[in-house]
Amino acid sequence: MTAWGVLLPTFDPLRTGAGFPVAEGARLAEAAGFDSVWVGDHLKCPAPVLDATICLGAAAAVTERVTLGFSVMLLGLRQSAWAAKQIATLQHLSAGRLALGVGVGGEFPQEYAAAEVPLAGRGARLDEALEHLPTLLAGGGEPMLEPPAPMPPLLVGGRSDRALERAARFADAWLPMWISPRTLAQRSERLAELAAARGRRAPRLSLLVLAHVGDDAASAREQAAAHLQGQYGMALEQVERWSAIGTDAAVSDFLAPYAQVGVSEILLLPMGSAPLEQIGRLAAVTQALRSTGQAAAEATGVRSGGTT
Repeated sequence: MTAWGVLLPTFDPLRTGAGFPVAEGARLAEAAGFDSVWVGDHLKCPAPVLDATICLGAAAAVTERVTLGFSVMLLGLRQSAWAAKQIATLQHLSAGRLALGVGVGGEFPQEYAAAEVPLAGRGARLDEALEHLPTLLAGGGEPMLEPPAPMPPLLVGGRSDRALERAARFADAWLPMWISPRTLAQRSERLAELAAARGRRAPRLSLLVLAHVGDDAASAREQAAAHLQGQYGMALEQVERWSAIGTDAAVSDFLAPYAQVGVSEILLLPMGSAPLEQIGRLAAVTQALRSTGQAAAEATGVRSGGTT
């Protein structure tokens, strides 16, 4: 059964200046039945954005059940010991509910300049950080960090061959975005081969999807286009075919094939000027998809003579 997550409103892509209802969004998502809440991680990008680690700390303080995740932490942009301290702290504050998504970043070179970190070599830095992170979290190595904390489940983002190799080497899950169900299924076969060559179990499939539920297709598309331009500096036409935009039925129809190809968790990034409203509307869509999936699973069990 597919799990469902939602990204919290840590960006202000439309520059409304209306604030960042992170804690309220986390409470709403948990009450609405989402399995997880997530935050993006940028130092500087086209939109105003809050610090990811502090936002997850705020979410931890107001929730009890949901997983709390980075989607994704730019680990190679940080000094490894400081990143390990932040991750360990979140593990303690959340009672072990953290999920660590990581990626190389690079789409906004200005944040590397702001951090005084070279843009070149960011992939190699990420790999090196991932090699040492479990030891740092366990309180080993130099510097010896205390208190220790368990390594959270690791999700590796990206669609490239290098990202796939990194996921096969390190990850519990692969977390791409902007990819079709058919391509995702094909790439998952390659991922399994790469993992098997390393003697590892194939990472599960996760997916990040940009989404907006509207009363009609035109208004939904307008909201999504403004959000995408403000947050990523991109035109909607570039990624529309991989985005869940439209009425409740249209968004449901878009998401269903991903669950059918074996995606274990789908993370939804609500787009538009009313993120809390979108969390509620997306929750209704995902609950309907859960019910449909459960009914299908029970029917399959009955037909096969199994128990449900």
